[in-house]
Amino acid sequence: MFTGIIQAVGHIVAITELGEDLKLSIHANNFGLDHLQIGDSIAVNGVCLTVTRLDKTHFEVHVSKETLKDTTGLEYKNAVNLEKALRLQDRLGGHLVSGHVDGVGEVMQFSSLGDCRILAVRAPHAISKYIAKKGSICIDGVSLTVNTIEQDTFRMNIIPHTLENTTLKHLNSGSLVNIEVDQIARYVERMTEWTNSNAP
Repeated sequence: MFTGIIQAVGHIVAITELGEDLKLSIHANNFGLDHLQIGDSIAVNGVCLTVTRLDKTHFEVHVSKETLKDTTGLEYKNAVNLEKALRLQDRLGGHLVSGHVDGVGEVMQFSSLGDCRILAVRAPHAISKYIAKKGSICIDGVSLTVNTIEQDTFRMNIIPHTLENTTLKHLNSGSLVNIEVDQIARYVERMTEWTNSNAP
């Protein structure tokens, strides 16, 4: 589990094809790898991946064909948001994030509003029902609050601190982003379905 509070921005510096899968080598910058071990989970642009190798400055992860099919931003060299898995004693500053991406969205607007930015994203229609005004959403691993939603497009306000400390500042109209919806919405749907299907 993760919180959506980005701890560092790393860079994918090497990509190796492993059949239909990929091996990524990521420079961790100021992420801090001292307390990590092989087998630990790291959210990379919101995608939960397992560390397969690491040294003082880099770590490697294996990305499966299935993960590549359902996500974006892992198939080429670029900056990526990084977060270590949540420990029981950590503060939950964002919201509970699994690192299992629900869909890939398209940036429809990324415009200035004073020192902030308005980010509008069009979600795949199948997951729009899980997105609610004032609800939590995870974009490329970043925990954000939805301001408004109309049909499949939702808008968020990005504060300067988030812009400075994540890759969101690099977005443009047409950019693709990983979306993970709030898990609570999925559990509510499942409970409702179960109740309806088991009603006397």
